[in-house]
Amino acid sequence: MAKVKLKDKEEEKIEVRKFNTELHTENVIADDKGSARQLYDSSRFGEPREGKIVYSFVETLYLLEKAKIAVKDGKKSLKFKDLLNKARKVEPNVWLKYIVFRDMRSRGYVVKTALKFGADFRVYDRGVKPGEDHAKWILYPVHEGSTLTWHEFSAKNRVAHSTRKRLLLGIVDVEEDVTYYEVHWTRP
Repeated sequence: MAKVKLKDKEEEKIEVRKFNTELHTENVIADDKGSARQLYDSSRFGEPREGKIVYSFVETLYLLEKAKIAVKDGKKSLKFKDLLNKARKVEPNVWLKYIVFRDMRSRGYVVKTALKFGADFRVYDRGVKPGEDHAKWILYPVHEGSTLTWHEFSAKNRVAHSTRKRLLLGIVDVEEDVTYYEVHWTRP
């Protein structure tokens, strides 16, 4: 396992007009038009589906923190903390995922969910957009105080290997700083 030095942080410049989104049980949705479409086209936030753009909770938290969206729950506008509390009911480890997501996005990487691969995230190298090329890494956020069994570690490595991606572990410490380790298969 090798510690990976990702490029220094570069604050992501997102130039769109603030737009409204609507909270649903497991995600947040906006109409696929105007600023929502512009944001998707420029930075690949959300997933277009049937005339809507669907955002994961970590994407929504990030965009809410950056004041790029407003999140409505019925007629009520949610603040960051309100959305975080609602998201935790669906995804108990959403804060850990968010810390890693925010760090990677601030470094200029496109980060998308990787549920179909059995992972938390897939990460695209800088300048690469989903649909134009494949993700470079499968990323698992891990708290520094947690433990992985050898079977869990092996399973994560197998997922990355079988999807032809590199395994990246984002270790979050108590100060919420993230250190990345890239795992490689080697043959003696």
